[in-house]
Amino acid sequence: MKKRLVALTLVAAMALGMTACGSKSESKISTNDTSANGTSHTSVSAGVDWTGYDELVDSIRTETDLAKRAEMMHQAEDMLMDTWCVIPLYYYNDQYMLKDYVTGVYSTVEGMKYFYNAKNTGKLNIFMASEPDHIDPALNSTVDGGCLAVNSFEGLMRYNAEGKLEPACAESYEVSEDGLTYTFTMRDGLKWSNGDELTAKDFEWSWKRAADPKTAADYSYLCAVFAGYDDTKGLAADDVVASDDGKTLTVKLKAVTPYFLDLCAFPFFFPVNQKSVEGNDDWANDASDKFVTNGAFTLKEWKHDSSMTYVKNPNYWDADNVTVDEMNVMLTSDDVSAYTAYQNGDLDFIDSIPTAEIEAAKKTSEFYTVDNLGTYYAGFNINSKLYSELGLDADQAKVFRKAICLLIDRQYIIDTIAQGGQKIATTFIPEGVTDGNGGEFKNKDYYSTDYDKNFEEAKELLASIGLLDESTGQVNQTIEFSYLVNNSEANVKIGEAIQADLSKVGINLKVEQQEWNVFLNSRKDGQFDFAREGWLMDYNDPINMLEMFTTKSGNNDMQFGR
Repeated sequence: MKKRLVALTLVAAMALGMTACGSKSESKISTNDTSANGTSHTSVSAGVDWTGYDELVDSIRTETDLAKRAEMMHQAEDMLMDTWCVIPLYYYNDQYMLKDYVTGVYSTVEGMKYFYNAKNTGKLNIFMASEPDHIDPALNSTVDGGCLAVNSFEGLMRYNAEGKLEPACAESYEVSEDGLTYTFTMRDGLKWSNGDELTAKDFEWSWKRAADPKTAADYSYLCAVFAGYDDTKGLAADDVVASDDGKTLTVKLKAVTPYFLDLCAFPFFFPVNQKSVEGNDDWANDASDKFVTNGAFTLKEWKHDSSMTYVKNPNYWDADNVTVDEMNVMLTSDDVSAYTAYQNGDLDFIDSIPTAEIEAAKKTSEFYTVDNLGTYYAGFNINSKLYSELGLDADQAKVFRKAICLLIDRQYIIDTIAQGGQKIATTFIPEGVTDGNGGEFKNKDYYSTDYDKNFEEAKELLASIGLLDESTGQVNQTIEFSYLVNNSEANVKIGEAIQADLSKVGINLKVEQQEWNVFLNSRKDGQFDFAREGWLMDYNDPINMLEMFTTKSGNNDMQFGR
């Protein structure tokens, strides 16, 4: 989902504030950079002009030559990585625990978990994260919120237990010969949880609402695939049109979009009930008859910061195959408390395992590790005042960020904290992502996995911009800033590991914590210098991890172009 900031054990997103002081450096550095594997790439004017990146992503969206498109996406990743604002740590996999008497629960490579087909239990008790930031599917940008969405709302398409797309609210669809027009035929008898009829008109209204700048959805940039989309106005009137009888939905695209059906299974494109939403900004904040859904569950009770209770929606079109009558969601930021509740039998599922318990959990039949497409990373705000406080110009700031990247011992984090066999991320777009032209996208490393080599290079870089005394191997002025995480044990421990790595050269990193929904908004608003980030892909195409950093994207936490 998307901003896939996840509240799984190691998948939380965050933002932080920094302070720094020091003397001004007169050192200069070339605007061309070379990655650890010797691959040179063109630098960007960090913090000044992001127009070229925006234009390149727009061109990728409409490019029909698949080989050229793949080449353009490599160019975009080069531009992104050349800023060194994005610092990949490792490629995600997903670890969770599920009681052995429960079957039928499944997870996708995008991190979405489907609970409504769980067998052998009429009541399912689960833990995923703390208080969700949004449960309005158009506004949500986290994985935990996405998991709630796919169990309570449903789009035209959905993913089955094999991870394959299949029709959901749509019974079928047709695609024009040129691939630019999709016509969906709706299922008969669709209803909202309150009993109202659900038709293609609800999808038309919901998609136009989600795309409307007034809605301020982080994912509105996904609408760039539509023929007449304008980010200042939203969708054109004929981009999405429901027939008069509400039986069909016709969609016009700007260019052939191989992943369009994946978008139709993504929460941003789920319908919401117009009657409930219009004129009620708080419709998704409380459990009441105003919170109307169209999926397997509907929300019965919400004790904020404590629990949520979902019950089976009898009006769901596929209700006969929903085997869970009630789903109770524990809301906490305390992984240890959740693990204890699981061990005591009070929870059937936990999406986060305390670091100290992972090795023991692995030895049980209830521990699961599944592949994900995503990257756990850290990020710098390109407009941070930190650089000027250190006396660095834009090019020197880039060198500073690269040095921080190389100081981090990723293998230690994987071996002692993540403990899931993750792989060091040497690119932002993860391994396993296809290039859209029949091959794997990853074709290079932006830095080495040899930590000793990286550490020495980091010191050389800091010395080149006047921040490190080569005779002592220590910084020559006070460098102090903060790393903000949500109060999840694993994320805090990763912050502490980075803190220890930076201290080897005398940099003082402070690990600060915020509540989940607080730091999500701190990051989004650019109220940080250095931030913990994570992204699980919404669909298997590199553009999903590139378009999030366009200037106007709601997921552009690094503040490029702003």
